[in-house]
Amino acid sequence: MSIPSVYVSINKYLLSQTGFGISANTFLFLFHTFTFLLNRRPKPTDLTICHQAFVHIALLITVLFLFSPELFELLSFWNDFKCKALFYINRVMRGLSICTTCLLSIIQAITISPSTSWLAQFKYKSTHFILYFFFFIWLICLSFSTSTLFHTVASSNVTQTNLMAITKYCSFYPMSHDIRGLMFTLLTSRDVFLVGVMLLSSVYMVTLLSRHQRRSQHLHSTSLSPRSSPEKRATQTILLLVSFFVVMYWVDFIISSSSMVLWTYDSVILGAQCIVVNVYATVSPLVLISSDKRILNILHNVLWKSF
Repeated sequence: MSIPSVYVSINKYLLSQTGFGISANTFLFLFHTFTFLLNRRPKPTDLTICHQAFVHIALLITVLFLFSPELFELLSFWNDFKCKALFYINRVMRGLSICTTCLLSIIQAITISPSTSWLAQFKYKSTHFILYFFFFIWLICLSFSTSTLFHTVASSNVTQTNLMAITKYCSFYPMSHDIRGLMFTLLTSRDVFLVGVMLLSSVYMVTLLSRHQRRSQHLHSTSLSPRSSPEKRATQTILLLVSFFVVMYWVDFIISSSSMVLWTYDSVILGAQCIVVNVYATVSPLVLISSDKRILNILHNVLWKSF
């Protein structure tokens, strides 16, 4: 199969993946929005999952416009403005995705922590804590992504040959070695810190689950109490999401780092990288939907009435 045909196949798969991901995240966003607004006692994770779904919707929409020439041309703005805006939003949402996943792992660790743990004091302050955290991560991600506005240009507006082509219409303008090194260090430090927090909270949750399992076996009972069983399922779901995110993140990190160092982006490699980035945004809502009994009960009732 030739390179152009491989690129076309990857592009078609990417667009179909993006459309499916937008639909799944929209369903998850609407469900958790209504749950948070109507339920007097929403789960601590409801607001965070709602935020994550919104972030993934915006992330996937930018990919849809960037890699679909028809949709890109529908936007009645200058190409240079469209490239800067879409890549800036995409970069901000990618940062918010890792931050929100980190927050999910922290909240679940707090939720299952015993009353004797120092984390227990945050259980009843989680809503205020989450809102402050949202403000902080939006500020950080908006600030850290500003460099995208300066080195993203429309390909037709610049005749230089040292541009790195990203899409049909958009390219990256070369930055100086010092600025590129500074941005790489800042973004990598942020991401490594957040991934480290995710891993620490995951180890903490696994330790608590193992301790609870040993205690259950010691009491000769493998069944959990009605209250702890949903917490265990939710914890296992968050652990699955964190593990999946970390794997996808490092694959994306290796590809993007090598491309930045070599200052070249093959169209096939770019398409494969976008698929890797979008996999988490597409799969995560499916994992959350399939593990939430409230959603499953609603879907079961809807399907039962339709037959």
